[in-house]
Order: sequence, then C-alpha cells, then structure tokens
Amino acid sequence: MKRAYDDTRQHLLDTGHRIIAGKGFYGVGLSELLGSAGVPRGSFYHYFKSKEQFGQALLEEYFRKYLAEVDQLFTPGEKPAAQQLMIYWKEWLRRYNEGCDEQKCLVVKLSAEVADLSEPMRLTLRDGTQRIVERVARCIELGRKDGSLPTTLDPQQTATMLYQLWLGASLLAKLHRSSEPMEQALQITRATLGS
Repeated sequence: MKRAYDDTRQHLLDTGHRIIAGKGFYGVGLSELLGSAGVPRGSFYHYFKSKEQFGQALLEEYFRKYLAEVDQLFTPGEKPAAQQLMIYWKEWLRRYNEGCDEQKCLVVKLSAEVADLSEPMRLTLRDGTQRIVERVARCIELGRKDGSLPTTLDPQQTATMLYQLWLGASLLAKLHRSSEPMEQALQITRATLGS
C-alpha cells in the first residue's frame, strides 16, 4: 500500500468514493481501484465478494457518514428548525459549488447509473434516501412545534417534495454545468418553508 492503513477495507472504501464520485461506478475498473489504493486483488476479495458488493458497502458507508452529519445539524433545540433546514440546503449548494472531488453526492452520481443494473445497490440507495427524507420530515415537524415553520406544512409531503426538488436540481446543474438550477431550488425551498 502507498501508506500504512490499519483498516484496508476502509481504505478501499475511501479510495473508491474518491474515484467513483468523479467517474461513476461502471467507469472505474477494479484494476484502477486497486492500483489507486495500492491494495492487491486478493485483499479486495477478502473484504468483498464482488465489485457489486463493494458498491453496496460504499453506499452504506456514504449514508452512515452523511446521516451522522444530518443528525448533528438537526439537533433539537440548538437552533430553530427552519434555520437548521436552510443550513442543510445551503450546505448542499455549497458542496455542489466545490467542484468534482470526494465530497460529491454519491446519490446524485450513482442513482441513474446503477438503479437498473444492481438490485442490491438500488435498494441501498432507496433506503438511504428514505432515511434522509425521514430526518428532513422530523425537522419540519419540530419547526411546526417551535413556531419557526408554518403549521400548515405536511412534514412527510414537504420533505419528500424538497428532497426530490434538490435531487432534480442537482442533475440539471450537472447537465447545464451551472448552479442556476440549485439556486432556483433554494428560492423554491425558502418560499415553501416561509424562510
């Protein structure tokens, strides 16, 4: 390996995230991944039965980290829920504007690519995005209770609509190579939340 790693499995996942975030899942061959990680093929198969299982583990790790960040942001009582939600969406926009690097959202990058080709990866993406929507919905509910959001908002419907809006805006931003769709999503989000 290029550097000493206590956890080869984690090193493979970290290297895979960085490369796959830029090139996509099927755009990266196993040889490229192993070469970049400095890990022999046998070590890969010690941790993963296949590239597909690696992809599923990569997504599980992505969601684990991402949801921990969301949980930290959506801490009840820290700030009004409406403010927490706007920080979340602004952070999504900020990360998009950072450019191509390992912070890229694997949901945006891989959903269309793997949904029809890998059922395990599709299910991992589905379940992970559902957990994100659930957290947004809980935050909306808290906002209704703390008075920072209108009580007329349906938490589940609003969370689902906003998450779909931002996923769509992220894809359009990639197609147009412009942050304008995401800037528009931010305006719609503000109007929806009354912020």
